[in-house]
Amino acid sequence: MKRVLIVGAGKGGSALLKLLSATQRMEMVAVIDINKEASGLALAEQYQIPTGQNWREWIHQKIDIVIEATGNEHVLDELLATSSGKTVVIPGTIAYIIAELMEEKETLLNQIKLQMRNQELILNNIRDGMIVVDNQGIVRFVNNSTERIMDVSKDSFEGQLITDVIAQSRLPQVLSSRRKEVNQRLVLENGKRVITTRIPMINAEDQLIGAFAVFKDITEVLDLAEANTDLTEIKTMLEAIIQSSDEAISVVDEDGKGIMINPAYSRITGLKEAEVVGKPATVDISEGESMHMKVLKTRRPVRGVRMKVGPAKRDVLVNVAPIIVEGKIKGSVGVLHDVSEIKTLTSELKRARQIIRNLEAKYTFDDIIGTSSEMKLALEQAKVGARTPATVLLRGESGTGKELFAHAIHNESDRKHNKFIRVNCAAIAESILESELFGYEEGAFSGAKRGGKRGIFEEANMGSIFLDEIGELSLNMQAKLLRVLQESEIVRVGGTDPITINVRIITATNSNLEKAIMKKSFREDLYYRLNRLPIYIPSLRERIPDLSPLIDRIIDKTNQDYGRNVRSISEPALKKLATYQWPGNVRELENVIGRAMIYMDMNEEVIQKEHIPRLTTGQVNPDNHAAASNQSGLTLQQSLDQYEKQVIADAYKRNNYNKTKTAKELQVSIRNLYYKMNKYQIEKNSTQDSS
Repeated sequence: MKRVLIVGAGKGGSALLKLLSATQRMEMVAVIDINKEASGLALAEQYQIPTGQNWREWIHQKIDIVIEATGNEHVLDELLATSSGKTVVIPGTIAYIIAELMEEKETLLNQIKLQMRNQELILNNIRDGMIVVDNQGIVRFVNNSTERIMDVSKDSFEGQLITDVIAQSRLPQVLSSRRKEVNQRLVLENGKRVITTRIPMINAEDQLIGAFAVFKDITEVLDLAEANTDLTEIKTMLEAIIQSSDEAISVVDEDGKGIMINPAYSRITGLKEAEVVGKPATVDISEGESMHMKVLKTRRPVRGVRMKVGPAKRDVLVNVAPIIVEGKIKGSVGVLHDVSEIKTLTSELKRARQIIRNLEAKYTFDDIIGTSSEMKLALEQAKVGARTPATVLLRGESGTGKELFAHAIHNESDRKHNKFIRVNCAAIAESILESELFGYEEGAFSGAKRGGKRGIFEEANMGSIFLDEIGELSLNMQAKLLRVLQESEIVRVGGTDPITINVRIITATNSNLEKAIMKKSFREDLYYRLNRLPIYIPSLRERIPDLSPLIDRIIDKTNQDYGRNVRSISEPALKKLATYQWPGNVRELENVIGRAMIYMDMNEEVIQKEHIPRLTTGQVNPDNHAAASNQSGLTLQQSLDQYEKQVIADAYKRNNYNKTKTAKELQVSIRNLYYKMNKYQIEKNSTQDSS
């Protein structure tokens, strides 16, 4: 084991320390650097290796190798001048290359050892006895069946001359003649009779490296019948395993000549063994550079290279690694993956995930796209809300993704393994909404089912219920919902006994609830119950930077739905969409992109500006109509709204369009400010225009 001193604990020294510490052939004496804060010194302390600031204190110890990793030629010269003649001083760059080669060698040796262990395991589990000798007739291997048949332990065989163990063995004659002897009878010293086959082992260079004998115990015919397994059958079995592999494999030698392929390779490339073995590595390539030749030249592996192979120009991904033995390149091995199969598997995986999601809540926070500050704020608030049992109120315009947030909040909560039920309060008639939400008892009304029916709140017990369009509930239903929030219990229609429930309630609205309270169409006490954790979801026009990733997601989804192959959107088309106000938000964006893709030709892959359908100008927002100017006079509420809008706009401009500072000056929460600015359509540009 070599004793090593590393001088220089910067980036290079740290890398060398990691590599050398992983080998079992080096003993790290110390790591030196004049900078006490060098990263390599901290790493050395983790490895329990001594550290220091002055290499001269260590150089006269018994050091075999000094690695100079400072990159300073003056330090290198001093080390060369100071070190003893037995100490080797190596520049860091050379040492790093050596360390990498040693690591690769260690890896290859481990692989070879693993293969040898696997081979030994197979041979030890066959019923035939086997003895292997080298070219000098020394026993190098015997299997477990040999011990059983000959009643002699392995230790008595290995390392001994074969004739000293089995006097009548003919393996020395096989070594001399270099010819095999098949199905020869032999009587062992213990009286057992065997049939043996002796075969010389000759390598590819026609060099005799040894011989082996395989023998069966034929003392009892029954034993022979039960143990009727020979080398040919084992070979056939192993070949069948290799041939059944779905991994397409090709191997070339150091000159780039093909030496082996498997059936999976032929299936993908369409090339037979005779067309590849002995031929240049480029013979199978239709489009692209030979990765075998590149790896042989650079000695570095490559992964995930896309190319076309075979006469059919099959699209594949290629991984190639060098075969390095004792620092010398001996060839390379390549594995091909059919891209079409990968796409099919990926598509099946996505479909499976979608099926699983459809069983409960469909979406998670990973499905919500948004990098703008407004969207990040909403996401942070939603994630906080998911970890609490508080009632959540999602606010925002239609089409902004409120239901998406509701799904994600449920999936992030500790209720994610229970039910998630969605209810659109505006889509269910008032006459049946109560029975749908709270259920009913038998005989509660004409047409009621025998035995009654559980309501949605009972079905969602221990889970979550999402009440969309909460602002559309009647005052009567609002009172019943308030009871659920206050008492955590419901009473079925036609019933008298309360039923305790444990449900997380998530609500959403695009209505102005504050205005509804003033108009007496929404209960104030219910509002405060629902508004414990309000989350404002910004409109699409407030987060135009999110347009590009949103479009990419919509393109992927539409490709799956309509079987298209659109890859992206052009810059002019994206700029056109960025100038639009998007009154319908993300829902409208999905409609526009979907229509554009439908009318594209099947061979077109990029959405161009001319593909975009005509976008209508202007915007309709029902919450803002009362704030518009009225030439015939303003109501009191309209005047108040107009004044509030002006106050907010002036403060926004006064604070250099900083929303946080504006909210602080007006003494309102940032969420409330976002809501009011959206309500009055106050933006930076509009404020400048008004000034």
